[in-house]
Amino acid sequence: MIARMARGALAGTVATAAMSGLMLAGARAGLMREQPPKRVVRALLPGHRHRPKPGERGLGTLAHFAFGAASGALFGLLVGDRRPRVPIGVAYALAIWVSGYQGWIPELKIMPPISRDLPGRRAVMGAAHVVYGTALVLALNRISPEPRRGLPPSPPPSDRALTPAGAAGRAR
Repeated sequence: MIARMARGALAGTVATAAMSGLMLAGARAGLMREQPPKRVVRALLPGHRHRPKPGERGLGTLAHFAFGAASGALFGLLVGDRRPRVPIGVAYALAIWVSGYQGWIPELKIMPPISRDLPGRRAVMGAAHVVYGTALVLALNRISPEPRRGLPPSPPPSDRALTPAGAAGRAR
């Protein structure tokens, strides 16, 4: 269980890096004024929730990667030893987006819900979560051991002498 969660956390970190690249590109293209993780951290830090605070950019990045790693760890636990396909990862990531940006984030008055958000940010964040889900599955499948299929592997050669077939083979 711990190994699955660790692999998921690593895959979640890789996936967060991929989605962050798209988010930065969206901001540079003028589709988003501010990065949502920074706005979330700003609202949660002491002081006025809508005024910039020292360190919010770095804390926003750290919080985003921590959330991405934790979400990846949960995904690793949920999929277990199965090798998930990309649509499962995308659905998982979109569920995270909707539950946060249509749920607790607007509930805490940090940002408007997806349905009332700026069209550019809505498009970038939707696409970024598709990237996260895709990268999460690809990274997790890359670092996970191959699942065993069919019969268990043969015992090592040194153990064969202890099996009936090995003993019979030596008696000849």
